[in-house]
Amino acid sequence: MKNRKLMNLLYLLIVSSMIFFNVGCSEDETTTPPVVTVNESEELVKYFEANGDFINTSTPTLITATDVNAAILASENIAILDIRSATDYATGHIQGSVNVAPADLLTYYAANNLASKTKVVIACYTGQTAGFATAILRLKGYSNVWDLKWGMCSWKYPSRWQTAALNGQTNPITIQTTANAKNVAGNLPTLSTGKTTGVEIRDTRLATVLAEGFGTASIDRTTLYTNLSNYYILNYWPVADYNVGHIEGAIQYTPKVDLKLAQFLKTLPTNKTIVVYCYSGHTSSFIAPFLRSLGYDAKSLLYGTNNLFYNTMPGTKWVDTENKDYPVVQ
Repeated sequence: MKNRKLMNLLYLLIVSSMIFFNVGCSEDETTTPPVVTVNESEELVKYFEANGDFINTSTPTLITATDVNAAILASENIAILDIRSATDYATGHIQGSVNVAPADLLTYYAANNLASKTKVVIACYTGQTAGFATAILRLKGYSNVWDLKWGMCSWKYPSRWQTAALNGQTNPITIQTTANAKNVAGNLPTLSTGKTTGVEIRDTRLATVLAEGFGTASIDRTTLYTNLSNYYILNYWPVADYNVGHIEGAIQYTPKVDLKLAQFLKTLPTNKTIVVYCYSGHTSSFIAPFLRSLGYDAKSLLYGTNNLFYNTMPGTKWVDTENKDYPVVQ
């Protein structure tokens, strides 16, 4: 009897040990690893700043019609991507250029090995949509991409810039000469791509911003002046030019200095549309997609101050001599 009890006890001990061991192993095997969380916007801006810091070093990358024409005549290994409508492209375009939809630029660049070209020139109507596209490609790491300054207006068809400059002369805005203070620094926007590394977040955000298009990332004079208080107006000029006169309520940010993480980037609001303006809309068309990639609702003011107070503005002005009247093909 005693032996039977002893055997039963041993059996229970063995079974209990096996159950405990199996349960312990099962729990170990099914334990979910900790979720890695990052501040995506901060991770992205740190990535940009550590990898060329394009916005604060080289922006804007512009090339003149004169230089593009010289490259063509010299048979240089360049590519020209015309992102105007198919109809306008067919009416007349630069010899050798290819018509590409703006939304397809990232995939077209990669699929056609454009990294092998000495230069990739993006041509639009005025140089502003091309600036938006060039910024995205540059932020992607494609360092051979250039925006045709003044767009096709400088090559053959000047009417859009002539109209904008004339409007700035005949319908000037009221300018302000007193300074407006920046916001107190706050937080960066919240991004939710689900990615954790800078390069992954970059690729996801740039694809999104390109798909949204320049129409979403730009604003015209009429819309802005419907109610200036609706916007945080970012003047992207040196202080000396800002002091000459600026849009009422505009806040000055020094180019290539103030939009750094360690400077004043965090003073930009996350709950208000930011309107970036420069002299011609070229530089602001580069800044807007950068800010949008970080999650800000940023827009470039079309034509800059050329379309606002042309006669008294500092900086770069459209003049008729910018149009070279180069030949086009159909």
